This record gives sequence, structure tokens and C-alpha cells, in this order.
Amino acid sequence: MSEAYRPGLENVIACETEISFLDVDHEEIVLRGYDLIDLAKKVSYIDIIGLLIDKRLPNDEERREIERALKSHGQVPLNIWAILKQLPPTTHPMDMLRTGVSALSGFDPNLDDPSPAANRERALRLLAQVPQIVAASHHIAHGGDPIPPKEELSFVANGLYMITGREPSSDEVKYFDQVLMVYCEHELPNSTFAARVITSTLSDMYGALTGAVASLKGPLHGGANEAVMEMLLEAETVEGFERLIREKLAHKEKIMGFGHRVYMRKMDPRAQMMKEALQQMAGSNPEAKKWLDMCVAGETIMREEKGLYPNLDYYAAPVMYMLGIPVPLFTPVFFAARVVGLSAHVMEQLANNRIFRPRVLYNGPRGLKA
Repeated sequence: MSEAYRPGLENVIACETEISFLDVDHEEIVLRGYDLIDLAKKVSYIDIIGLLIDKRLPNDEERREIERALKSHGQVPLNIWAILKQLPPTTHPMDMLRTGVSALSGFDPNLDDPSPAANRERALRLLAQVPQIVAASHHIAHGGDPIPPKEELSFVANGLYMITGREPSSDEVKYFDQVLMVYCEHELPNSTFAARVITSTLSDMYGALTGAVASLKGPLHGGANEAVMEMLLEAETVEGFERLIREKLAHKEKIMGFGHRVYMRKMDPRAQMMKEALQQMAGSNPEAKKWLDMCVAGETIMREEKGLYPNLDYYAAPVMYMLGIPVPLFTPVFFAARVVGLSAHVMEQLANNRIFRPRVLYNGPRGLKA
């Protein structure tokens, strides 16, 4: 074979898409023609759902219709809770989530219908029910019951309420909405590629998203936000965080929250947005100010010592922590936000499908005889 082998498929074009593109040169994350960071400052996560699923930003009535549709799909089958309660309480929330997403397929009466209309409905069902599974995984593991959504709360507000058990303030809803937007879609990371590969066999959307959960659980993909917060909590102070990072560097340990396969010489634009959100929180909250000062100190060391810049997870971690989200739920929340992007990729793959079947560069023995 004459084709060059590229470990990790680095810089290999795997598909054509109209969904998103990481334009590193112009520091833009393009979502169907829009700059994600610009969108995140002007619209809501509900608008992003319309953009990614319906290929256009919704008008006021369409936005209300999306909210209504999400509420109409909000009843998670009770048997899902029964299944999750059978798992050991030590089960990681990502494993509970993987089980829950897979089990949802059995409750879809139109599972064998792969039409665009059926998959749009499926995407909305998953968008409505995955956040409930995420929240329930925490409560069930601690001996409690799932907190159902409140009819009077918005979709985004309910997402936070079902985790914390208290109605969020308008500022908290705003920051959580931003978290969901910055995690909503990011071209072709491992989990999205996994979903497209599974879809290419004509498997269903639940199977594709189950594979994406499994991929996202891996510490080289998801999980960095949890690791960042654990470092901050361990260090406690600016001086402690500086000392911890320098010790890890001296032992050649990987510092989670820094570096990215695509953003190698610049800060992830989403990280800058989360940094700004943390700065706003810090204006009125001493705890947020502490996390901000620690993160800025760590960012300075990594830039000066290693030439590395923060990725999204570095500043998203303390933002989520300040919203009252338990650290083990950071990656599940990431996935709940990404359901919309994954669903869009599943539908796009089906619209112009060819099964993925790459080849290998064989370097084993030849000519052996039994």
C-alpha cells in the first residue's frame, strides 16, 4: 500500500460535513456558517438545537416549539430508573449514562424507522431525556431518587435544577446555558467519529450515541474537566496550585486542561469564553475569585514553561463547580450538551452514507508454516 500511515488519523479527512469546522487560522469554531463564540454571546442553547438539527436558527415561534417538543419528550420510562438502580452504587456516572442511553432504544416504538423525520424526533427525545439520566445517575448512586423536571422551568434551567435540587438563579441559568453551548459541537473528535462509524453500518441513533458515551469516558477525550477540578481542590491556593503544577512538570506528568490536537499554538476559543464567565462570577463571589486566580497562575506557568494553552475543560471546570454540579457529573454534562451535535452528525451520515472500512499497515511476520 502506498498511502501514508498517520497514527491517530492525524490530519486525515474522514468525512464531508456542513455541520461544523475548526478554523484555527481565524480562531473560529464554525457552526453551519456562524462563529460559535459569537452565537454564544447572542443566542441560547435552544437556538443552537434549532441550528444543528434543523439547519437554521429558529424564529421566536420555532424556538417555542422546540421547548414544547423537549417538554413533551420529558417523561423518562420508569423502567430506566429501575435498570440504573440495579447497578452498584460505585458505578461511574458515565457508565450509568452509557447503560441508560442504550436502554432507551427499547422504548422507541419507531426504532426501525430511519427517516429524517423519525430521527429528528429521536434527537429531541434524547436531548430531553439524557440530562435526566445524567442527574439521576448522581442521585441514584447516593441512595436517592431522580428529581423530575418542573413544568414551569425552561429546558436549560431544568437541567441544572435536576442536578442540584434547587431552582437556579437567572445568572446561573445564563452561565449553564453558555456551558451547554461551548460543549454542543466540535467538528470530529473521537466520540463524534465513533458515532459516525457506528451510524455508517445503518445502526440506530441510540447505538451511535452509546458508542459516543463509551468514547467520551476515556481520559484522553472526556474527563479532563474533572481532573482539572480535582487538581484545584487538592491545591486549595494559588501558591499550592503553582507548586502542584511545577511538581507535575518536574515528573513529566501530563497537566490536564492544556493542549489540544487542533489548538496547538493558541488558546481554545471556548476556553476564553469560559474564562470570561468565571471572571464575571468572580466579581461578586470570593470563591470564584479564588478559582480564577489559581487558573490564571496555572495558565501563566504552562505558557511560559511548555508553550501550552488552556483547552475548554480548564476554565469550564470551575464554572461548573460554581454552579453546584458535582465533579463526577462534569463529563456526563459535557455529553448531555453534545447530544445535539452528535444527533446532527448521525443524521448527516445517513443522508449520504458509506460504511467506514479503513485498511491497515501490516508489520507482522509472513510465511510461517504450521
